[in-house]
Amino acid sequence: MATMIEAETVSPSHLGQIKDNGVVGIREIPQATKPSLLVIHDEGEECIVKAFADVLGQSWMPTTSVEEACAGVHSTIYGLANTMVGSQLESWGRSRLLINTKCVDRGHRLDEGLTERCDYEYLYTKSPFFRRDVARFLSFILGQIGHHRDLAERARTTLISTTFPDVHAALPNLDILSVGADAVEIRVDLLEEPLNDGTVSAVPSLKYVGEQVMLLRQRTELPIIYTTRCTNENGRFPMDDPELFYQYLSRAIQWGCEYIDVELWLPEDIRRRLAEKKGNSKIISAFHDFSGSFKWTSPQAEELFERAAVYGDVVKMIALVNSMQENYELEYFRSIIQTKYPHPPFSGLNMGPMGQLSRTLNKIFTPITHPLLPMIAAPGQLSAAEINQALHTMGQVPRLDIYGIGSFRSTTQAMFFEKCFNELSLPHQFKFVERAPRASVENILKRPNFGGAYINPPLAAAAPYLPALSDAARAIGQVDTVFVRTETGRQTFIGDNVTWKGIRATLSRDFVPSAYGGRAALLLASAEADAAAAIFALKSLGIGPIYTIGFRPHGSMAGDVEPVRSVEDVKRLEQPFVIISALPAEKSLLVVPLLKHYRVDGRNGTAKTSGKVFVDLASGPRKGDPLAIATSAGWTSYGDADVSAWTTVETMRQLVGQNVPFDFVRLASGRSFF
Repeated sequence: MATMIEAETVSPSHLGQIKDNGVVGIREIPQATKPSLLVIHDEGEECIVKAFADVLGQSWMPTTSVEEACAGVHSTIYGLANTMVGSQLESWGRSRLLINTKCVDRGHRLDEGLTERCDYEYLYTKSPFFRRDVARFLSFILGQIGHHRDLAERARTTLISTTFPDVHAALPNLDILSVGADAVEIRVDLLEEPLNDGTVSAVPSLKYVGEQVMLLRQRTELPIIYTTRCTNENGRFPMDDPELFYQYLSRAIQWGCEYIDVELWLPEDIRRRLAEKKGNSKIISAFHDFSGSFKWTSPQAEELFERAAVYGDVVKMIALVNSMQENYELEYFRSIIQTKYPHPPFSGLNMGPMGQLSRTLNKIFTPITHPLLPMIAAPGQLSAAEINQALHTMGQVPRLDIYGIGSFRSTTQAMFFEKCFNELSLPHQFKFVERAPRASVENILKRPNFGGAYINPPLAAAAPYLPALSDAARAIGQVDTVFVRTETGRQTFIGDNVTWKGIRATLSRDFVPSAYGGRAALLLASAEADAAAAIFALKSLGIGPIYTIGFRPHGSMAGDVEPVRSVEDVKRLEQPFVIISALPAEKSLLVVPLLKHYRVDGRNGTAKTSGKVFVDLASGPRKGDPLAIATSAGWTSYGDADVSAWTTVETMRQLVGQNVPFDFVRLASGRSFF
């Protein structure tokens, strides 16, 4: 059994209990079975199989037959050249997940028969190669990340609809386009594939669409909504061939798109077949009416919802309207649907200038536009900034004071928060205050417009003026974020810890979560308080045992953690998959001998240059560069800038309910900001 931390709930601090296994708020889960894959690759492209195996934290080997792969070790990733496949898949028993990979640098040639026999298809470039895209693809298709679950927990979600004829045009501004968006939609029907005669294809080929999806996924961490809009619904795909939609939508599932938009007019058989093969992708069941005669008050409206809900994970209904009254009719319909049907979530919008009010009131996947886009995807679309302005005008987003409390180092983060507030037209004011006497934080919380705060360095979780704590804050013993929850007219201050999420997100950037399960980790710190968030993050990934140098953990964090007392202990340790240094900057070079020592796999004495992760949490000036030394020794290395950027992403979500992509944080802040 692996220990997995459950840190999603919030409960009053006086109810927190230490469970028998010594950790607050954890649950026992069975050790996850290592994925079993057969990867088909281009001739001479065995490197992609190695990359898959490394991201999974598993071994790999080439094979010349499907039979050998089926009989091989379950956890070994097998690679088979596509030139050797032949008829071997005709009797394929699907004992392994079958993934067809294609390097587009070499001229992406379609083999429809081979792709259709496979469970998934992965397109990639070698120059540049995006390892994090491999990690994202595998994490998603294996069900180890759950975008839909995470989005369902947010009070409001939006999607940015890219309307470029070629995704290349969006890439330079994709970071800024994505600010405030929770997903990105690729309008496949608006793509324009150039032909040799200078014209464009009426329907872009699957080859072209696949490369466009690949480009988009390589450059964004947002989930992708894959849409093929028909001519009757303001799109360009022809309606006379429903099977064309099935062909393109089923391929999106194979490409690992998180959402596919399935129009309700499609034959029931096609919608059913897509639902049967969707895997971890989710279906947005979509209805659009451009006639101007649709009525939300008609019996037809609820009948359409019920039809859409049969195969939809989200139901989207959009109508073109001509009067303000129809917005109020939609809101009444929304209240009826939400009362009668707790699932699936309902996204309802009105199009046109008269329908813009509905875009501010809708809370599920509201489409947004941006001034940098070449065109709006639908009449009346608003930007995230315009929606926030409207919500503020209606009193739905009151002006609040968001605080940064702590050291001078935090002032640069304060600049970033102000930049985000301006970009999103949020009415909030950001205020930075130095950490002062004991009662200063409590006094700030009592101010009339207090809307939340991040605190650096963190508070002790035992602060009496925080009546509720998240499980993470209670287990870690530190509060770095305070947010306000209002229920039945009463405000409650909730202390949380988001630093552990920043550490976990960093660890999961280039590896799937299961790669860490049951692996050893080594953690260096001068005090337990400096390492507590890291321990929590490691345990959330099922890592164990965790060895420590420089401190001895106590209480709820001590389970499965063993202190290292001598050099002899170091020599006897299991090869660590992860080393995290939480030492201060002036001591950060103390980790270097360990990085060099463990560059060799202690079990067989061979050089090991992959599948090892080093995270340096030190900030500020230092002598030497542990990250450079770690990288040269074969470690996948991350610094405090990476962890701080991910932590800022989580802090923004927690305090103001807005999503700001990691790449934008790094772009806007720069390495020196963290």
